Amino acid sequence: MTTSARLLSLACASPPHEFLQAEVGTQARRLFGPKFRDFERLFPIFRNTGIRTRQAVMPMEWYFQDRTWPERTAVYLQGAVDLFCDAAGQALERAGLTPADVDTIVTVSSTGIATPSLEARAMGKMAFREDVARVPVFGLGCAGGVSGISLAARLAKAQPGSVVLLVAVELCTLACRLDEMTSSNIVATALFGDGAAACVLKAGADGIAEITGQAEHTWPDSLDIMGWNVDPLGFGVIFDRSIPMFAEANFRPAMEASLARMGLTMADVDRFVCHPGGAKVIEALEKSLDLGQGALNWEREVLADHGNMSAPTVIFVLERALAAKTRGQLVLTALGPGFTASCVSMAA
Repeated sequence: MTTSARLLSLACASPPHEFLQAEVGTQARRLFGPKFRDFERLFPIFRNTGIRTRQAVMPMEWYFQDRTWPERTAVYLQGAVDLFCDAAGQALERAGLTPADVDTIVTVSSTGIATPSLEARAMGKMAFREDVARVPVFGLGCAGGVSGISLAARLAKAQPGSVVLLVAVELCTLACRLDEMTSSNIVATALFGDGAAACVLKAGADGIAEITGQAEHTWPDSLDIMGWNVDPLGFGVIFDRSIPMFAEANFRPAMEASLARMGLTMADVDRFVCHPGGAKVIEALEKSLDLGQGALNWEREVLADHGNMSAPTVIFVLERALAAKTRGQLVLTALGPGFTASCVSMAA
């Protein structure tokens, strides 16, 4: 008889600087308008994202200047470690545990490069044990929260009784580029926020949800849909404008195949918990899954309050779903670079 992994707790954390979306649009027009002839055509996206506020690790004025990769990296190392400690500390406290109880740390982040990785930099601040196992994961992008839970659950199941801490940290705003006159950069400027989320998992223990399955689907020849360009100034975002259309047309068959691998059908799912990549992506997912317009209400709320924070965002949605006493078979899902749909099923 196998012992499944259970989610003991989760917590979310946001950095201190809050931006009103209207002000972001005003400043973007000032910064990009005179240099980018297509800016006015793209400007409505600042109103149509469904975002009211976003949080960032730096005050708005910091983003008004061109920044080098070393400058961005310095901010990433400080801000990401702070958010890591905030989210991890809250999650452990809610589970009734301390950092010394953690056996394995899975760290998911794709918005900066840190070697030593973030959990190593946080060890002195949080007093993790010297023998804790470290599993840093890079490159999953928006799918990182779901894939991270999947990986953490597998590690917990492999060693029943061990405590696995997952922390997803993304500082997406550091990818804001004043030198890139592209539609992808404008979309990123309109969407991205910073945040972190942490989950504590353990097999052979009571918890708030049981992880019942994992699956992924990667579409062939889709590398150019989402990702990073890398140049001397840092990361530059790759966004294909057809992502919502692609999701509407292709997501359901991929989801049905993923559910089948987890022993489920669409009828078995009581609530999909989705990464809210943007307002149009949410609408596309509702249409593709035949959920009905407005069904993904918590996704819209998180997007409105925090913007797209990449990997942690879906955990923000899960936190609201569990706080609302949502019960039954939940399926977490997110689309990320690859182009990949990552899924985790859980019984709450």
